[in-house]
Amino acid sequence: MTTPPRSCPVPHGSPIDTDGPRVSLYSEEFAADPHRAYREMRRQYGSLVPVNLAPDVPATLVIGYHTALRILNDPEHFPADPRTWQKGVPGECPILPMLEWRPNALRSAGLEHSRYRQANVAAIAEVDLHSLHATVERIAIPLINAFCQDGAADLISQYAFPLTFAVLNATLGCPPDIGQQVATGMAAIFEGVNADKGNAMLTDALFELVTSKRKEPGDDITSRLLAHPAKLDDVEMIHQLVTLYGAGIEPQQNLIVNTLLLMLTDERFAGNVLGGSLSTRDALDEVLFTDPPMANYCVSYPRQPILIDGVWLPAHQPVVISMSGCNNDPKISVGGYVANRSHLAWSVGPHACPARSMAYLIVQDAIDQLLDALPELALGVAPGELSWRPGPFHRALVSLPVVFPESPPLNVF
Repeated sequence: MTTPPRSCPVPHGSPIDTDGPRVSLYSEEFAADPHRAYREMRRQYGSLVPVNLAPDVPATLVIGYHTALRILNDPEHFPADPRTWQKGVPGECPILPMLEWRPNALRSAGLEHSRYRQANVAAIAEVDLHSLHATVERIAIPLINAFCQDGAADLISQYAFPLTFAVLNATLGCPPDIGQQVATGMAAIFEGVNADKGNAMLTDALFELVTSKRKEPGDDITSRLLAHPAKLDDVEMIHQLVTLYGAGIEPQQNLIVNTLLLMLTDERFAGNVLGGSLSTRDALDEVLFTDPPMANYCVSYPRQPILIDGVWLPAHQPVVISMSGCNNDPKISVGGYVANRSHLAWSVGPHACPARSMAYLIVQDAIDQLLDALPELALGVAPGELSWRPGPFHRALVSLPVVFPESPPLNVF
């Protein structure tokens, strides 16, 4: 008599050693409908899923909410340092720049992590949110004025990307010429196309920024990091800034766009543009639950083989938290998102995002500025015609075309 699978101590073996097929997180099919993929994963594997992050780059994807909390709050068994893993990864691997070891808080453990995180938390905490609000407005209005008389726009290339990029440059004290190199390098890393060259371009640009701020510090995050008692050297500074740019451009851009998509296609929010009851913040919180901009990340590497939910996770192999999969876990998903902050979009535990107040303000202000200026904004194509960019980590549209009545430019103060 065959023992039922669920009574076996290890129902489907170690995902990293499985002989069965893996889910390709980098495929166009996954990008087109990840939520269907998560449901199928849950049905077939439970909370831990064998996946490929790129061709021949296996990992375990966590789609169980409570399992993710256990892992994220246990850095002793699940450290974020990838150095042992990356010894066996080819240098041309397209996702290596997203996962490789860097001397920063995101990719360190123990005392190193504490030192880097303290410096970052202190530098970010001194950002004046009132001034940041004014910065967003100052940058948003000229961007809106550039297309408001056209009656149509792509809100990614014409608004969300240039706005998040310019606001981040302002808070970091980065001049536009250096910032442009940073943006180009960062885009290559996120897309996994010429990622090694993008990584080199990014490093060179950030070294130039650090050098200039050592000579002439200002009231910005970069200068405060340099002045922190942690005494970060140039290499460490570059990699703190890599994290800040990585978190500050692509995820914020995607959060603006994904929230606007919800507001333009869901009747509960569409009415808000013309004075409905649900707010931008409500839409933001719902997207952070249902379609977070970083869908799969928060990567750790177990120190030794460890048994979780009846599955052996091998040592030094990536364990990736699916914020999207976990947030939509039927065990915790109740369908109510207003004022609900229990999602994992900012992560939890020692690696939780220290800049969430900044991110909330930037994204909400960016959306409100746009909808105040163009209250009759509407999606320019049918929702089914939108395309999602493939990639194992982000949840990102290719474009967000919109239409609206041609409107006069806003006053620039």
